[in-house]
Amino acid sequence: MQVYCSQQHINNGSHRFCTHCGEALPLTVGQVIDNRYEIARILGQGGFGRSYLAIDRQKSRKTCVLKEFAPQVVKPQDLQKAKELFEREASVLKKIQHPQIPRFHASFQAKIGTKDFFFLVQDYIEGDNYDQLFAQRQSQGKSFSEEEIINLLHNILPILTYIHSLDIVHRDISPDNLILRQSDNLPVLIDFGGVKQLPASQGFWRTQLAVNGTLLGKKGYAPEEQLIQGKVYKSSDFYSLAVTALVLITGKEPHLLYDSYNGVWFWGKEIKVSPKLEAVLKKMLAYKPSDRYQKAEQVIKDLPSPSLSSTPQTMQTPNNNPHPYITKLKTEVVAPGIKRARNLGGGVHNKTTLFVQKIPMPIWLRPFTVSFIITTGMLLTGAGVFALGNFAVKGITSIKVPQVEVPKIPSINNPGGNKNNNRSIQQVFSRVQELEISSVFFTNTVNEIFYAGKPELNKRKLTDKPEDAALREQWNHVADQLLNNIEKTNLSETARKKIGSYSQKDSQRWHQLAKAGRLGNYKSFQDLRADTYQTFEPLFPGQERGKLNQQTFLQIWYAIASDKVGNR
Repeated sequence: MQVYCSQQHINNGSHRFCTHCGEALPLTVGQVIDNRYEIARILGQGGFGRSYLAIDRQKSRKTCVLKEFAPQVVKPQDLQKAKELFEREASVLKKIQHPQIPRFHASFQAKIGTKDFFFLVQDYIEGDNYDQLFAQRQSQGKSFSEEEIINLLHNILPILTYIHSLDIVHRDISPDNLILRQSDNLPVLIDFGGVKQLPASQGFWRTQLAVNGTLLGKKGYAPEEQLIQGKVYKSSDFYSLAVTALVLITGKEPHLLYDSYNGVWFWGKEIKVSPKLEAVLKKMLAYKPSDRYQKAEQVIKDLPSPSLSSTPQTMQTPNNNPHPYITKLKTEVVAPGIKRARNLGGGVHNKTTLFVQKIPMPIWLRPFTVSFIITTGMLLTGAGVFALGNFAVKGITSIKVPQVEVPKIPSINNPGGNKNNNRSIQQVFSRVQELEISSVFFTNTVNEIFYAGKPELNKRKLTDKPEDAALREQWNHVADQLLNNIEKTNLSETARKKIGSYSQKDSQRWHQLAKAGRLGNYKSFQDLRADTYQTFEPLFPGQERGKLNQQTFLQIWYAIASDKVGNR
C-alpha cells in the first residue's frame, strides 16, 4: 500500500516517515492507535499535524476526531513552539464547556515506530466550515447577505462572551475556524491551538520562546498588535470576527478590502452595508485596541436585531452538501450533547417563544412542534428544539416565520386521525431523533418519495389549510413507512449516525481496501455492491441500481454497505 506525504512523495505504507523529506506520514486506514482508536480516514492536514476520523473501540465503535501532533519543523525552537501550542489547546479545551465549542475527551502520548506522538480526542461534527461555504458561494457568483451576517454575529458573539469570561482569547477567528453544524445549523468555533490564556493581572499575553514572542494569527484577519507585536487583547477577537464578516458579505479576501498604504478600509466602495452595521463593524475594526468594543455584550447591543425569517439554515449550500471534508487541519468536533446555547449574550435566544418562532418549518408542522416541545420539555434539553427545527430544514416547504405569538397548543394527533395504524407525525420524528438519523436527510427522502408519487402536484408546497389535510396525512404515511424500512435494516449506531454524510470517498476507500485484500469476506468491491443491493432492494423496491440519489437513498445504501464491511 502506498502513502504520500504533503509534498506528494511516494512511500511504502509500512513506513512512518517520508523516505524523501523525513515528514511524518499519515496514519493508514484500519491502523489502531493506543489499542483503542481505529483510523477510518484522514480529515485534514496542517503545519503541526493531521486530523483523522477514528472509531473508538471502547465506546461501541462511536466515531470521534483524532488530532495528531506531527509538526513539520526541524528547528528546536519551532518544535518547542509547536508542542506548546498543542499542550495549550488540550489544557484550554479541558476548561471549556459550551455547546458551540469543541467537546474535549482526552489527550495522550503514543509510541509509533521508534518515536512518540501526541494526540487529542474530540467529538466529530458534520458540517462545512465557512471557508468552504464562502468558496461555494463564490463559484455561484454570490456572497452572504447582510441579514445572514447579522444573524451569524448574533450566534457567535455569545461564544466570545463565554470564553472571554474565562480570560481566554481565541486569537484565530476566521471563516475556516467556524463550522456550520449540520444538526442544528449553528456556528461552532473550532481550532483552539492558538488560544491565549490571559493572566488576571495582565492586559495581554505573550509567549516567550528564546528571545522572540510567538506570533500567531492569519494575515488579513488578525490585528496589527497581534501580528507585529505579539500582543493580544479580548478586543483582538472582535477585530478578526469583523474581518470574517466583511469577507463573507463582500465575497472578497481581506487584502482586497483594505488599503494597507493608508491604513483604511474601503467603506462605500468594496464594502457596502447598512449604516448601522457599518458603525458596529468600524468600531470592531478600530486600529487601537482601546477604541474597539471591550465586551461582546456591547457589540450585541449595537447590532441590528437578528432576523426572524432568515436563520442559519439559509447559509447552507444550495445542494445542502453535508460532507465535512476540511482541506486544512481543523479541530472538527461537535458541541457537548444536544443542548441549546445558553443565554450568554445579553438576551439572545432568551425566550422560548422567540426561539420557536425562529425555526423555519412547514406551516402545517408548526403546531405539532410547539406541542411536542412543551410535552417533552421536562425530558429533553433545549437542544432538542434545534433538532426538531432541523428536521424541517430543506423540507416540504420554506416559509417566513411569523413575528407573532406562538399559536395555541392544538391536539397532537394528525388532522385526519391516525389511519392505517400509522405512527403520528410526532412519533415518527421522535423516533428519528432517538435513532440519531439526520432529520434533514429523512425529510428530503420523504419528499422524494411523496412527490414522485404525486407528479400532478409539481412539488407544490403543502400548507396547513383544510384542503391539504389528506395530502399531509399521506406525507406522514410515507414518512412512517420509510422509517419502518430504515429500522428493518438493523443498522449499527455508527452507520446510522453517519447517514447524510456518506460520499464517493467511502466507496473509493472500499475499492482500495478490496484491492489490498482487507475488505472482510469480500474479495472485490463488486461482491460488496451485489450483497448490499440484496439487502437494500427488498426494502426499497423501484430504486434503480446505479441511479440512487446521492443525498437520499444512496445514503441508506452506503450505510448498509458500511455495516457489511465493519464500518471500515
